[in-house]
Amino acid sequence: MTFLRRISNRYSKLGKRRKKKQVWRRPTGRDNKMRERRRGYPARVSIGYKNTENEKTIVIYNSKELEKIDKKSAVSIGNVGMKKKIEIVKKAKELRIQLLNVNMNTFLEKNKLKKKEIKKEIKKVDKNPKSNDKPMENKK
Repeated sequence: MTFLRRISNRYSKLGKRRKKKQVWRRPTGRDNKMRERRRGYPARVSIGYKNTENEKTIVIYNSKELEKIDKKSAVSIGNVGMKKKIEIVKKAKELRIQLLNVNMNTFLEKNKLKKKEIKKEIKKVDKNPKSNDKPMENKK
């Protein structure tokens, strides 16, 4: 649905026969019927016009929910921790389900690099014990 300025069909500068000039501007004014949302006047921009019934996204919180979903449906990952997110992305890649809010390949590559860095740091700490770990002696 396209939302147009209130009197865009009247003037060339507001978009009459000029598509680039046809832009939405919020109706203001004391007696503006469109602002009052009266019947018979063009619709105003408001919540609820974006998604149609067949374009609704499905929010997933664990990998078990992925198995119940078709491959064609729009899927996004909900507010979950990093462990579950990695698990869901791997499962989605196996099932060839596309996720809207995650780029699967780059996400998995970044997490592999993070794991390798953490393992390297742990090995360094194990090899080089700090000399300052001894308790301090009181000198008098």
